[in-house]
Amino acid sequence: MAWLPDREIHGPERPTMRDIDALNRIFSEAFTDRYRRDGMSGVRVPHLNPVIWRYALEDAGEGAMVWRDADGELCAFNFVHLSGREGWMGPLAVRPDRQGTGFGKEMINAGITWLKDRGAATIGLETMPRTIENIGFYSRLGFVPGHLTVTLVRDLARRPALHPQVLSTAGPARPERLKACRDLTQRLIPGADFTRELVATADLRIGDTLLFRAGGGELGGFALYHTAPLAAGRPQEELRILKLVARDGDAIERLIAAAEAAALAVDIRRVSLRCQTAFGDPYLRLIRLGYRAHWTDLRMTLAGYGEPLVPSGAVVWSNWEI
Repeated sequence: MAWLPDREIHGPERPTMRDIDALNRIFSEAFTDRYRRDGMSGVRVPHLNPVIWRYALEDAGEGAMVWRDADGELCAFNFVHLSGREGWMGPLAVRPDRQGTGFGKEMINAGITWLKDRGAATIGLETMPRTIENIGFYSRLGFVPGHLTVTLVRDLARRPALHPQVLSTAGPARPERLKACRDLTQRLIPGADFTRELVATADLRIGDTLLFRAGGGELGGFALYHTAPLAAGRPQEELRILKLVARDGDAIERLIAAAEAAALAVDIRRVSLRCQTAFGDPYLRLIRLGYRAHWTDLRMTLAGYGEPLVPSGAVVWSNWEI
């Protein structure tokens, strides 16, 4: 067990399903407190859907870290993800009574070390751009502010006459199609691999992966989406695209149209997508399609571990939030 400077806190250790209730309490308390300190005292952050925590646990794997106090109670967590060589942290939180002690720095450094030891080429996270305290904190740890991630949403009014191709119907061809997704991603960003996210989403039945095949049957793009509600006890309200990989603008529009059809097929009337604004042309393409800005996050990367360039015209939108 690795002991931190505060002798009453020990960890990190890997959480299990039994920790979900405690994770939810810290998540809600810490982020509600953050909003209060930002002047939004009326905001109460709800608990996350337990199946979303299951997805986070599976996606992070050995990178899921929790710390406990002297009573054995959970007091902090950091979910550290590595998709090939793309590494990022989130969600992460410290119980309000343990904030301001320097423990947050130890927690982030544990995540950085874990990613470096496993060969991550990108190390990043996202935070609220209005929260200058957070930006300053991460900057002192070596993170550099980058572009925004803008959550774009569109409310759907009609049912398009489309029948999107999805990974869940691949049957025996599933391994081949997963490989095609991995190959396309690595052609655009060498080393990146979202296979684990695609498989976990299918296994937990919280969403699916849309596939777009160009002329000749070659994979032109794919989009991983979730339909399970984020908040506990809420109905299905939106289809959320977490990853979108497309080799050109036509593939982007085809995937977005397929996402809208998939949403309407299960009576969901909203599609959302976390769009990294480093891709200016695809961002404006979605605005022209009727998508509107709903939320913003600031993307930050560790100095020397920034995001790689993507070939002109292509896009790799990779969500750094669960």
